[in-house]
Amino acid sequence: MRLQKLSRDDVAEAIGAHPVTVSKLISGKTPLNTNWLEKLSALFRVPPEQIIAAPPTVRAVQVKYSVQAGHWAETVEWAHDDWYDVAIPDDPDLRLYELFGAETRGPSMDKRYPEGTVVICTSMVETREDIQPGKRYIIERERADGMREATVKLLWRDDAGKFWLLPESNDPRFQQPIALDDIEDTTVRIVGRIRYSVQREE
Repeated sequence: MRLQKLSRDDVAEAIGAHPVTVSKLISGKTPLNTNWLEKLSALFRVPPEQIIAAPPTVRAVQVKYSVQAGHWAETVEWAHDDWYDVAIPDDPDLRLYELFGAETRGPSMDKRYPEGTVVICTSMVETREDIQPGKRYIIERERADGMREATVKLLWRDDAGKFWLLPESNDPRFQQPIALDDIEDTTVRIVGRIRYSVQREE
């Protein structure tokens, strides 16, 4: 489906749909039924079959929360009014998976992800892939009191086979590696692998 020269919100307003519905139409999560086809055909002034035949070139991913990139901090989902979508390439290898987005906070990954960067991730539970040193992940820990916290780090394995979380920072306060198995009194999970990052336009 082509959304040339129109934003998601423009399309939503023109066809009388919620912006989230438009995102789902783009990604294929909502079926493109006759009603939607007629509205989109009229909007873009093309035959319905052309809308069906045109493969999506981008995929909309919803951003619902922030993740700390400087130190451990509680991950809290934003109020619904603060959610927004970002567009990423429509990667055929990722079409079967849900994607989630989060804004980075803090300076510990600023060489790679300056503050406010949106990281787009797949769930490790859904993909069931093995962790891969050299990839970047969202790491979550759960304390004994039940609070869950998350951070963004590069995963690295040393010659002895030990896993480390590496900051990628210009800030001297955040340049020490953290041994994954040295985080005491917590349950540590690697919850998401970062697939894309998006710099928001001001």
